[in-house]
Amino acid sequence: MLVNFESLADSSKIWIYQSNRGFSDKELDIICSKIESFIAEWKRHGDGLKASYQIKYNQFIILAVDEDYNEVSGCSIDSSINLMKQFERAFDIDLTNKLNVSFRDNDNINIISLPDFQNFAKQNKITSNTVVFNNMISMKADLAENWEVTADKSWHKRFLVN
Repeated sequence: MLVNFESLADSSKIWIYQSNRGFSDKELDIICSKIESFIAEWKRHGDGLKASYQIKYNQFIILAVDEDYNEVSGCSIDSSINLMKQFERAFDIDLTNKLNVSFRDNDNINIISLPDFQNFAKQNKITSNTVVFNNMISMKADLAENWEVTADKSWHKRFLVN
């Protein structure tokens, strides 16, 4: 069941998929349409899920499920990953590579490999004040405070030069 994202409980489970590039307007229209159709039919062992999504910065797809309504299962999570894989094939993008890291450079969002991120940190091109996207968060409540943070407040800090 597709609901308004803001109406979901803060305890709702989220998954963040970052694209290695921004979506075009045409891609965005198709992605939104397909996600809405998917969520309308998204099930856990035959039971509907209360879910929603957001697209942030034309580059991040955030899926959310209110597990107080119905918990997700492995099969329902797999089906959402399959949807992301369909987008990858259709638009020649990378949404599921967890070894890509995202950070902000002024108004630009950069997606780079983890080894490149580590090298940038060693060269002080990325510092404790660099804004990073902590895509490891798993609750809707964390979006506001713990998703877009400085590197010193995220798992990224392990790569910073002291």
